[in-house]
Amino acid sequence: MWYNQRMENNLHENGMAAAAGDAAAFLVADGGAEPPERIYQRTLTFVYLKAVRDVVGARVTVFNSLTSGLYTEIDSENPVTAEQIHLIEEKMREYVKSDTPIQCKISNRRDVLKLLEKETKGSREHLALLKYATDVHYIAVYEIGGYHNFFFGQMLGSAGGLNLFGLAPYGGGVLLRYPHPSAPDRLPVVPPNDKLYKAFEHGWSIARGLGLRYAGDLDEEIEQGLADEIIRLSERMHAAQIEDIAEQVLSRKKRVVLLAGPSSSGKTTTAKRLIEKISQHGHAPLYLGTDDYFVEREHSPLDENGEPDFEGLGAMDIRLFTDNINSLLAGDAVDLPTFDFLAGRKIFGRRVTKLGEGQPILIEGLHALNPAMSAGLPDGDKYRIYISPLTQINLDDHNRIPTTDVRLIRRIIRDYRTRGNSARETIRTWLKVRRGENIHVFPYYGGADAIFNSALLYELPVLRAHAEKLLAGITPSMDEYGDAVRLLDLLRFFKKIENETAVPQDSVIREFIG
Repeated sequence: MWYNQRMENNLHENGMAAAAGDAAAFLVADGGAEPPERIYQRTLTFVYLKAVRDVVGARVTVFNSLTSGLYTEIDSENPVTAEQIHLIEEKMREYVKSDTPIQCKISNRRDVLKLLEKETKGSREHLALLKYATDVHYIAVYEIGGYHNFFFGQMLGSAGGLNLFGLAPYGGGVLLRYPHPSAPDRLPVVPPNDKLYKAFEHGWSIARGLGLRYAGDLDEEIEQGLADEIIRLSERMHAAQIEDIAEQVLSRKKRVVLLAGPSSSGKTTTAKRLIEKISQHGHAPLYLGTDDYFVEREHSPLDENGEPDFEGLGAMDIRLFTDNINSLLAGDAVDLPTFDFLAGRKIFGRRVTKLGEGQPILIEGLHALNPAMSAGLPDGDKYRIYISPLTQINLDDHNRIPTTDVRLIRRIIRDYRTRGNSARETIRTWLKVRRGENIHVFPYYGGADAIFNSALLYELPVLRAHAEKLLAGITPSMDEYGDAVRLLDLLRFFKKIENETAVPQDSVIREFIG
């Protein structure tokens, strides 16, 4: 198994105590450990960067995580060959076999800037990142075999715990492969045509074209008073995505639009905007949520702990769902259910509905893309949409911003505003949410006809103003402290946008900040 006791014992502790006195040290400071897969991936990335440097002598940009690994690009004069990729992997395995030590040192800001200028030849994105992150006084610098770099988060104390990985040519770069937490004993299959990669690639190309590849680039624009312009530009890009999807639905004459995505992706707002856009062409879709098709609570399946499992497909009344949709498509009047969550049962008689000629149905929910949910519906009528905030901006070349963290920050803000939940409560339940997504959402994005990227270039500067005070309420004695510090450290690399008047009322971000 890729995560084992040796890896746990090998976790870097040096530097943690030194960082604990600084609220914005560039490391999780004296809090709980990160999820083991994050630590594994970060350490593997560091060893990969060292191996590329040894074999090719080139700079690497680390982009986003895909289901099959971490996408990277090697900036060499000529395209990297399959033989070079093989040599890089062999070099990595040498470090693992020899259990090469990874040292960690907490350094002050001035010394780190000098080191980074030497290591990266004065890379602008590092300098801009630290220029505007004025709260960061101490930074954790890692070293392996004479190669120095800094990373946002924890790392193993040596390379010996990296016992399962691989490299593969992919797109225009290299895929750094590692196990997925749901199958920790094997590497995932590399798909020949990953739609998620294409969606990320589109976002990267836009960010590059705008000169907003890194957090420091965005901070510079905000410093120059251009926040409102970035907001308007980001919203126009969202509107263009929605317009394109609406045109596809109409041109292909699709009657059943299925929309799904992980938590805090902005599904509700996007569904409303898509309905509005399609309606402008004279075909106002009927909105249905799969949450109204839960089985009665006494019939809910049980999980491994003997508790009701409300997230599994077994909690859905698929037969009724299928019968209702088919009857609507046939032109019949249908008594649609409304699920009463307090009583734990469906209520009828409130929504007797009949579709107009050619009127589509938009169905949004956790299982909307699961083929088993819509197996009884005409396949030719379906149009599937996967939605997720696919981050377009990195902290720097080697420190990406995980989509998961963006969604968690969104959820913390929304749960406090709409449900009164503390940040601590939201973080406590997040692991269970993630497990459900790994089972019920992520396996099905490959069947989507369209992927909607709900990330906005400006959102972290806006979210920071809302999230900091909520996260600050989590104290060192709480189990959630490590996550809170990690998210606070991430947010501190973005200048705040506190004037939100330029954010449209129908923006995805309004679903969270109100």
